[in-house]
Amino acid sequence: MALPANQNSSLCELLDRVLNTGVVAMGEVVISVAGVDLIYLNLNLLLTSVETAIVQSRLIQESK
Repeated sequence: MALPANQNSSLCELLDRVLNTGVVAMGEVVISVAGVDLIYLNLNLLLTSVETAIVQSRLIQESK
C-alpha cells in the first residue's frame, strides 16, 4: 500500500504500517583480520505486531 508521491507520512504512520504488515531483514557480518575470518554473524530480524504474527500463522496453518 504505497503513499502518493505528494503525501508525507509521519514516523507514527510508518511504524503503524510496518507493524501491521511486518518486515523481514536479513544480513551477514564478517569480521576479518589479514584475510582470516574471525567472527561471522548471520542476522535475521522479524519486526511485526503480535496480532499480525498470530493471524499470519493461522493463515499458514489453514493452507496446509
